[in-house]
Amino acid sequence: MRPWWAEAVIYQIYPRSFADSDGDGVGDLPGITARLDHLAWLGIDTVWISPVTVSPNADFGYDVADYCAVDPSLGTLADLDALLAAAEARGIRVLLDLVPNHTSLEHPWFVDARTGRDAAHRDWYVWADPAPDGGPPNNWVSTFLGPAWALDETTGQYYLHNFLPEQPDLNWWNDAVRDEFDRILRFWFDRGVAGFRIDVAHMVVKDALLRDNPPATESDHWLEQLRGQRQEFNASRPEVHDVYRRWRRIAESYDPPRLLLGETHVFHLETLAAFYGRDDELGLAFNFLFMHADFDVPTLRAVVAATDAAFPAAATPVWNGSNHDMSRFPTRWCHGDEALTRCALMMLLTLRGTPVLYYGDELGLPDTAVPTERLLDPVTITFDRIIDRDAARTPMPWSSGPGGDFTAPGVEPWLPFGDLATCNVADQRADPGSVLHLVRDLLALRCATPALRVGPYVDLGGDGPVWCFRRGDDVQVVLNLGDAPVRVAVVVDAARVALTTDRVGEGAAVAGSVEVEGRRGVVIVAAVRGEAVGGQAGD
Repeated sequence: MRPWWAEAVIYQIYPRSFADSDGDGVGDLPGITARLDHLAWLGIDTVWISPVTVSPNADFGYDVADYCAVDPSLGTLADLDALLAAAEARGIRVLLDLVPNHTSLEHPWFVDARTGRDAAHRDWYVWADPAPDGGPPNNWVSTFLGPAWALDETTGQYYLHNFLPEQPDLNWWNDAVRDEFDRILRFWFDRGVAGFRIDVAHMVVKDALLRDNPPATESDHWLEQLRGQRQEFNASRPEVHDVYRRWRRIAESYDPPRLLLGETHVFHLETLAAFYGRDDELGLAFNFLFMHADFDVPTLRAVVAATDAAFPAAATPVWNGSNHDMSRFPTRWCHGDEALTRCALMMLLTLRGTPVLYYGDELGLPDTAVPTERLLDPVTITFDRIIDRDAARTPMPWSSGPGGDFTAPGVEPWLPFGDLATCNVADQRADPGSVLHLVRDLLALRCATPALRVGPYVDLGGDGPVWCFRRGDDVQVVLNLGDAPVRVAVVVDAARVALTTDRVGEGAAVAGSVEVEGRRGVVIVAAVRGEAVGGQAGD
């Protein structure tokens, strides 16, 4: 039996930026609850909410000071319970973010750990003596650049931080840490949380001997070249799979089973596939080779084909173009071209696997140019906008009115708005030809068409900027990312055009071949599908 997440559509919410219910300029849990009807109308069945647990916000939620409480700036545990109940009433599952690799400096465990070498929680973190010259114990570089070690003057040892110095790494060789996270998982699963997106899932276990990482070479990914080394000993260690087999047993003990969705920022598909195990580790794992790929057909179709070949038969791939750590795909991939943005959305929602939309993707929302004096994200500042996370985290534009209906009129949001007049929910909802309605209709077609949910992916070949593939026997997708029109053979029997990215020609019968204009996508389905679906009546 296929797990529920194999047919889900996941929508990521960055809670500080989705909806502000109390007028302080920061989004919160009651704000999310108040906007669930938008997601239900859109056709979303699963929501992933970025961290809501207590945090000093050195890394905006990814430095956790309490794993079982809600950060006061976002609401209360009662607010979260209310959100879960309201989502369930609308048929929406809720995933939370779990950060098992590291805590905050302010977490009580670390506060205790640095009081002395014999502290109760000392071995809950990774400590090491200085090198003979007094420097760091090895050559590991932080993901955010600079040494991955910080000297604790009080105890004379270095602690490991693979991210900010404010984020000390936990020691997953310690059984007490593993036992505590078992308890944390059950705490949230018992409350009705449908699963977790697991932050830096590949990095949790480190080499027990703390061996030096090898230098990066020209054949390595550009991020590894930027760091100057390959993360061989501080990431993707074989022992990490023990952690996820253990967690999967916990997740499977619930009815329905809980989802483990891994942030697996790895650069080899064989490494990525291993995180699925024998269908006994992660349920889903993010494919960053796809996210980092250029938006051209030869590159993307090669990643999809290689993913299909590398993955175990039971594994479901994940496809997304945006998240809270990367430039939004309408900017990064499509360079502001709305026609290409529509093609990208059609691609994401018709490939075999589980799509993940980031809030605003349904609008074609681009990056926001945040003024230098308003930058808050430490990574954006450190990388001098080479990686610009603030640009992708600005408030959701619900309308063009004062406060964008994100916050109260006259309130300055925590990050600035983009151009509210040109991209907002209210205007697009009123326009049947908008990107928003295209996404809604794509999701409706996916829901109504088994081949789009579970049918095998078959690449139909072709050259250049045209990508043509079949899903099962009932669906054919054609994406023309080039400028010139192309004529493509139709391989679906008794076919009709179900959806087009420009909404022209929908419902038309096709046979033999079909012409697809440049920067345009078409979904062709067997007639029974095309007659049943193809745009929803009403608002």
